[in-house]
Amino acid sequence: MAKKLVIKVTAGADAPERCSQAFTVAAVAVASGVDVSLWLTGESAWFALPGRAAEFELPHAAPLPDLLDSILAGGRLTLCTQCAARRDITEKDVIEGVRIAGAQVFVQEALGDETQALVY
Repeated sequence: MAKKLVIKVTAGADAPERCSQAFTVAAVAVASGVDVSLWLTGESAWFALPGRAAEFELPHAAPLPDLLDSILAGGRLTLCTQCAARRDITEKDVIEGVRIAGAQVFVQEALGDETQALVY
């Protein structure tokens, strides 16, 4: 089993099931003791902003704010640099604990030893 899990979520409210699956897998992995790095890209970039996760609803799914909190508590949450720039999101705008980083950092994490990468 991989000791590290890097997850890139590209979906937001535009594809709620895919979005929820990514956050759920990340939160479950964190709870299982796995080193998790969740990357917010595309429409999921909005969830780096305070209050945006609370606007997300999907029947029969765990509340996104709860999943986000558990990921922040035990894993890493990164907002894609280009995705942030396209949405005029800066470091001063994001939730505490969210970093902004680019493709080079993603590739470095995804290619690490004993690492599994997933894209939703």
